[in-house]
Amino acid sequence: MPDKDNRVVYRYVSHLVKDTFALVLAGGRGSRLHELTSWRAKPAVYFGGKYRIIDFPLSNCVNSGIRRIGVLTQYKSHSLIRHLVRGWSHFKKELGEFVEVLPASQRFSESWYQGTADAVYQNLDIIRAEMPKYVLILSGDHIYHMDYRDMLLQHVESGAEMTVSCLEVPVEEAAGAFGVMQVDENKRIIGFEEKPANPAPLPDNPELTLASMGNYIFNTEFLFDILCQDGADKSSEHDFGKDIIPSIIDKHKVFAFPFRDTETGERAYWRDVGTLDAFWEANMELISPKPELNLYNQQWPMWTYQVQLPPAKFVFDQDHRRGMAVDSAVSGGCIISGSQLRKTLLFSNVRIHSYSKIDETVILPETVIHRNCKIKRTIIDRGCEIPEGSVIGFDPEQDKANGFRITEKGLVLVTRGMLGQREGYA
Repeated sequence: MPDKDNRVVYRYVSHLVKDTFALVLAGGRGSRLHELTSWRAKPAVYFGGKYRIIDFPLSNCVNSGIRRIGVLTQYKSHSLIRHLVRGWSHFKKELGEFVEVLPASQRFSESWYQGTADAVYQNLDIIRAEMPKYVLILSGDHIYHMDYRDMLLQHVESGAEMTVSCLEVPVEEAAGAFGVMQVDENKRIIGFEEKPANPAPLPDNPELTLASMGNYIFNTEFLFDILCQDGADKSSEHDFGKDIIPSIIDKHKVFAFPFRDTETGERAYWRDVGTLDAFWEANMELISPKPELNLYNQQWPMWTYQVQLPPAKFVFDQDHRRGMAVDSAVSGGCIISGSQLRKTLLFSNVRIHSYSKIDETVILPETVIHRNCKIKRTIIDRGCEIPEGSVIGFDPEQDKANGFRITEKGLVLVTRGMLGQREGYA
């Protein structure tokens, strides 16, 4: 049994999470993912063999004991809402827990969500109805495991009015991509720039900068005040990074929460999978022998929606026709028939016919790959049917001629539309 001091802290934190309402910003277009988000919002993009990106912040909330959650949707949200209804609607409002969809509905203006701050502003009445002491605002499109209780505890103990979670990242990686902050010795934010071309480095390490993760905790009444002020400012873009944080750091208590691995103290795992190259790389990391992100951690379970499927099956054991997968991950419902997979990630219900060789490829659900295909370093979108004898990922010029997208790092994206097949479901 934990000692008395630990029990007191546990009860204290338990009260804090019960007084917290989480809002997940899930309306992102994800334009840098190109055709992968033509029919779905970025948070609805598949990831890790059986999940969607939105499952990561939602699972973090549930595992942190935060069970009042609103998901703000906007761009092409049908598949996202369908996923939330099927996989996240089992909570009981009567027990003080729920995951509710909050679509853009012009509650406070005649416009749709104009920015991250405006998305929250347009749902102030819903927040008021819950009467939380703290509001946790989360980006809905990043991959990581995080116990928000640590951040919440620091927020309360520091006397902050707003806390911003942050991560040490290389300067070149942050340039033009992340909000960057400077802090004093007490972690109070004294400077903030949104996506600067030349980020300010850390005082003790010129190669790193302190980047915002897009996750915030607010005292509720303070949040109401600043959002009402921002909503009345016609010159504002109504964005937390561009407008809110820079305007309040001089007069209010705004602190940084550095996100670190609780065991090593080093930079924690966190991935922005906002480009095709980053998406592919993050999926490939999961099939390494010891991935940084442990999806098998029973102390931090990942929740999602998936249909009930039979186990994956590998058939034929002939020298020239052997169904096998090496250094790969294969989801339920897949059949690998006489083909060889290496460093490949298969989502559910993928069928791979005989005599094919597939390397370093991410294959989304319900894809069919016919005989005698050679594929490497490719992302194949959901529901594609790859014709017999296709060769993808070996000749960039031929891939371009076939209508496929080639990334800066030479990866190939294949979608149904590029194959001349019917699109429209995600």
